[in-house]
Amino acid sequence: MSDRLPAAVLWDMDGTLVDTEPYWIACEFALVARHGGTWSTEHAHALVGNDLHTSARYIQEHGGVPLPPEEIIDILLDGVVERVRADVPWRPGARELLRDLVALGVPNALVTMSYRRLAATVVDVLPEGSFAVQVTGDQVAHGKPHPDPYETAARRLGVDPGECVAIEDSPSGLASARAAGVPVLAVQHLVDLTRHTTGPVLSTLEGVSPYDLLPLLVAPL
Repeated sequence: MSDRLPAAVLWDMDGTLVDTEPYWIACEFALVARHGGTWSTEHAHALVGNDLHTSARYIQEHGGVPLPPEEIIDILLDGVVERVRADVPWRPGARELLRDLVALGVPNALVTMSYRRLAATVVDVLPEGSFAVQVTGDQVAHGKPHPDPYETAARRLGVDPGECVAIEDSPSGLASARAAGVPVLAVQHLVDLTRHTTGPVLSTLEGVSPYDLLPLLVAPL
């Protein structure tokens, strides 16, 4: 086991820290059905990790929803926030790894394409100080897969992106972190990541310690 720790850990949220992707998918199906369109699991999986404006335009085109993107985003966010308030579905091992990183003094940033009001619903039930920085989709000019979200997080933390570790579950998230120069650990969820990385793909973060993160990245990503 290595005795080295990352300068910071930059966390994706939906599908990585919390298993909210089923909530998003349920809201997408409901919205499209309300407007007489058709939706599919394939369409839903195509949106995983995307900037919400990109997702809203995709829903307009493929789901036949004749609403402005901002209205589509608000409807989806309302539905997901309501579900998260009723039950926060944590991903296995995520809270434990986050807790252990904080205890060792490693700063954490939340880097999500969800908006602040959803991120706050999740962060508010965690111990205070779990995240030193939050970068949300409504705070950046360009969403994932653009490097802007991860560059912003590293800049706000005052750390070198190359000394950090990002944890991601989507192709767009992997691409965003890489483009920002952040080594990235892939954690499998809804979308197959094996075609998007040459490095290890974990099934969950269960049993992963802060000291495991850098050794897991020895294989090129």
